[in-house]
Parts: sequence; structure tokens; C-alpha cells
Amino acid sequence: MTLEEMKIKVYSLIEEYAEDEDNLTEDEDYAAKINDVINQIQNEVARIKKIPGNTTLNVTKGEIKKFTDIASDLYQLSSIKDVEYEINLDTVTFLESGTARVFYYKYPERITEDTEDESYKFELTQDALEIIPYGVAADLLKSDVSSQYGSVYANRYREMLQQLDPRYAVQEIYINGGI
Repeated sequence: MTLEEMKIKVYSLIEEYAEDEDNLTEDEDYAAKINDVINQIQNEVARIKKIPGNTTLNVTKGEIKKFTDIASDLYQLSSIKDVEYEINLDTVTFLESGTARVFYYKYPERITEDTEDESYKFELTQDALEIIPYGVAADLLKSDVSSQYGSVYANRYREMLQQLDPRYAVQEIYINGGI
């Protein structure tokens, strides 16, 4: 899904979509803040439905690397393969030289006011992307005291977040033989 498609979903949800407008809406306030709100909500969702990433590093025995030195978008370390290592808080000490394959969860690519609507593609899975419009709608409408739509969307967003499955694969167990 592109950023433009996400904006269309959000504006359609809150009944502010204007197909002929450059910003997809006639409301300048919404247009001014939607990129920041989408970025905030996608980061929130990405902490539940994590985005996998990986890299390889040539390391030497005794080398210490901070997580941010391994990958600038690293949110949470998953595993390191092919070399021995120790983790201490936010650093990794490599206990042998070699090529380390590092698997981690990452932050999504940041959306700014300069982000191109048509070329930005979300890295989240489809189930996670379907939740984002409700969080964005809640944030956009939270200061609209004349209606309760902000709280309606916020409640729906929280319900959907609770139902989001963080797994990418279901583990299988095979038992051979038996009693």
C-alpha cells in the first residue's frame, strides 16, 4: 500500500476525501498534519506487528557494537547466527571473528512532510495496515468536540490492536512415535 492509498482510506473514513484536490482533502489542517500522524500510528503498530530486517557484519573477536551501529533502523534484536556473541543491554560483544548474520526487528521508514505519496510503500503486513486508518482518524478528530467520532475511532483502533496477531508464522511440532 502506498502513502496516497493510506490517505484515501483515512479521508474516506472520516468523510473528508476530495478526489480532485491536490492534498486529497479540502481541509488544510488535516492535510498539514496527516503525514506526521500516519508516521506516529505506523510506529505504534510496528511495535506490535514487528517488521523483520537482517544484515551481515564482518566482525573481529572482542569487537563491541551498539545496536544502532549494527543497523540504524534496528528496533529490537532477534538473533545473531554464525558467530559467538554476548549481549549486554544495548551492545553486542563478539567472542570470535567471522561473518555475523544479524536478524532484528526494525522501525518503519519515516514519513515526513516531504515524503512522496505515490512512491512511499509501507513495510507492514496487510493486517497491520488495515488498523492504521482508525488510529489516524482518531488522532485527526480528537480535538473535534462537536462530535464523538474521535473517540469512536480511538475505541475501534484499540480493539483492532488487541486482535492483531504479532506472529509471522505458526510454529509446528511433529511427534514421531508415541506411547
